[in-house]
Amino acid sequence: MANIRLIGRRIKGVKSTAKITRAMEMIAASKMKRAQESGLAGRSYSEKITQVISALAALSTEGKELHPCLQCRRTVKNITLVHITPDRGLAGGLVGSINRKTAAFILENKAPVNVIALGRKGLDFLRRTGQSVTAEFTGFGDRPTLIDTLPISHIIIDDYSNVATDEVYLAYTRFENTMVQKPVIERILPVKPATIPATENVDYIYEPDSIKVLSGLLPRFIEMKVYHHILESIASEQSARMVAMRNATQNANELIEDLTLVYNKARQEMITTELLDIIGGAVAIE
Repeated sequence: MANIRLIGRRIKGVKSTAKITRAMEMIAASKMKRAQESGLAGRSYSEKITQVISALAALSTEGKELHPCLQCRRTVKNITLVHITPDRGLAGGLVGSINRKTAAFILENKAPVNVIALGRKGLDFLRRTGQSVTAEFTGFGDRPTLIDTLPISHIIIDDYSNVATDEVYLAYTRFENTMVQKPVIERILPVKPATIPATENVDYIYEPDSIKVLSGLLPRFIEMKVYHHILESIASEQSARMVAMRNATQNANELIEDLTLVYNKARQEMITTELLDIIGGAVAIE
């Protein structure tokens, strides 16, 4: 009897867990659609402004004063890495994959890597591994605005302009589709000039001039890059969480079926034993 009661309690517990994971799956699915739309909507703009900045950086700048963000350092003494992760877990292997990518990047570079942590999960990982965290940002939520991310962009621009860092990278999870989220590390500073073929090298006229246009666009470029990659990471997070909760619900339902089968067998054995006892008693009285 005690064994049956224990199995029954376990079935109830697993059913409660299945209800919770099912609810979390539905919540993540609703958030995922909105996050995907935001991330994919900004991807075209992100790619286009990157092309414009790269093309402008490839123009001749002889005798002109370059914007600090365009100046490449011959020796890389310090590197800044913006590490973007979720604030919450229950997202499958997403957090682990981006953390491993960042750890490998830090180990591969001989120059010191200073990390700007976005998200509690990444911040906890960096603290556990003893990394140098220069700034931390948490609590962006599921729908951050560009204004929310401006402090991060300003830190990056100021550090690079003041030669506090020689290269700046962004570590984020790129949204491929609902089932695939790819950890990526991308360099954003210094800007890499585009390679323009001779047949496409058109001499455009810029007003007031190409350097001033480039200098005006560069801060917007950094702000957009940070904001867009945060949106990509949020879309990846919600997709990974929905898939993880769906798998958890399916596993819980399978476990309930197995436990129910064990419960029925144990109950059948108990009933059979009681019937045999009754029959044996009746025979003994006769």
